[in-house]
Amino acid sequence: MKKSHKKMLVFQIFFSSILILISFVSSVLGKYRLVIILLFVTILFKILFGYEKDKNRYKKDVLLDTIIFLLIFFLLWYLSGIVFSFSKINSYFTTIGIFNFILPILIIAIFKELLRYMMLTKAKGNRLLVVTTVLTFIILDTITSEYLISFATKYDVFLFLALGLLPAISSNIALSYVTYKVGYTPALLYSLVLQLYLYVLPIVPNPNQYIVAIVQLLLPILYAYRVNSFLKKGRRERPTQDDSKHQIGSLVLPSVIIVFLVYITSGYFHYYAVAIASGSMKPEIQKGDVVIIENINDSKNLQVGQIIAYKYGDVLIVHRLVNKIEVNGEYYFYTKGDANEIEDGYPITKDMIVGVVNVKVPYIGLPTVLLNEL
Repeated sequence: MKKSHKKMLVFQIFFSSILILISFVSSVLGKYRLVIILLFVTILFKILFGYEKDKNRYKKDVLLDTIIFLLIFFLLWYLSGIVFSFSKINSYFTTIGIFNFILPILIIAIFKELLRYMMLTKAKGNRLLVVTTVLTFIILDTITSEYLISFATKYDVFLFLALGLLPAISSNIALSYVTYKVGYTPALLYSLVLQLYLYVLPIVPNPNQYIVAIVQLLLPILYAYRVNSFLKKGRRERPTQDDSKHQIGSLVLPSVIIVFLVYITSGYFHYYAVAIASGSMKPEIQKGDVVIIENINDSKNLQVGQIIAYKYGDVLIVHRLVNKIEVNGEYYFYTKGDANEIEDGYPITKDMIVGVVNVKVPYIGLPTVLLNEL
């Protein structure tokens, strides 16, 4: 092994040791402890080993392909939200939200991918250093995972393995491959988008943790496979202007569909969709059907016999209106599932009512129901 490679191996061991050490003092400086460490290590690496500019000729092509890949993913991900349901996200565009969440994620992602690129650039020609580079970043993601907890129960172990360790392995192998082949820019874009969308979009799909674990494990693998397929085409010349226009044009339809999905499923607008998880409304609405809820402004116009959606605590219930009573100018509503023998045992007030159901799409929510029952 070359002297420079030995020196770099020692540096990686030093970096990994620092990461393990700070995992025991996680309360110090919060998320900014990792920002400080990455800034220090990146500067030190540049001083010791230098920096080579990212001049890969495929960089721009793969960057555009990464955008297309992410748009396709979000199209499918938000489409799945129709059957998995959605969660509304509190706005992080406040001083506290930006400083404590968005800014640390942004800085950490930039320095992490830059450091990964610098290490892999200097490791070229030495497989051992490439492997140890990947292992270093797996350690980084694992010890900073929110699922690194006490392991008091089997479920704690599952959370760590399925949502902490395995995604760290999958993503770092994939991102290291992409960085090794075409530079850090596509990997940085991929990382930023998938980490920040949880803080900048108003709603996100809400599948169970088994589905999240599968997505986090497979998505980086699919991304690396797509980049590998792109590179295997052997494109030795830059794309023509027509090729570029075609690629950019292909972004339009997925973007429009994603916006439409967010519109119809967010609950902020006049219509939105939700999957039915029980059979209480059989035979009119089957378990696994998706219904379109029309928001209403004036609940007093509701008529007995209509199917309404209302919130009871944190649960959205879709049942038929069977009675409406006016008391001192206030209306109280009573509902019953078509398949239930008795009425729901509580009055429903206007502030609980979400809207009325007039349209259903049969069975497309069934996979979600089955997965949630595992």
